[in-house]
Amino acid sequence: MSDTQAQRTAERVRDTMFANDRAVRGLGMEIETIAPGRADIAMTVREDMLNGHDICHGGFISALADSAFAYACNSYNEVTVASGFGIDFIAPARHGDRLVARCVEVSKAGRTGVYDTEVLNQRGERVAVFRGRSYTLKGKPVAPA
Repeated sequence: MSDTQAQRTAERVRDTMFANDRAVRGLGMEIETIAPGRADIAMTVREDMLNGHDICHGGFISALADSAFAYACNSYNEVTVASGFGIDFIAPARHGDRLVARCVEVSKAGRTGVYDTEVLNQRGERVAVFRGRSYTLKGKPVAPA
């Protein structure tokens, strides 16, 4: 597959997934970029995302990173699910912060993959790092041809 075809496939997958992704849409996430094995997704921290310490609840940051991971690993148009992930929080995110999760493929072999995601705020400060492990269900496309 050419680079142009691979990019078109990633874009088609993005559009199909986003149309069905109630969680991403409900949290106000926006897919900023998509490419084979890569995705950048942004989210603004809302008041209803704050915990008892008046900072963004870690679950919302995890959801953002996990979403970028999902779009990146599904970009080849084969249904791919998470087999696990780990996240480390480095700095708090606050009300009004615009967070961007940038996910890149580290390794993809057979049915398994490893993806790293960095979550940054609007000042480019690292908020969290996330590593996801994926499992591909062969023969199941995300988006119809």
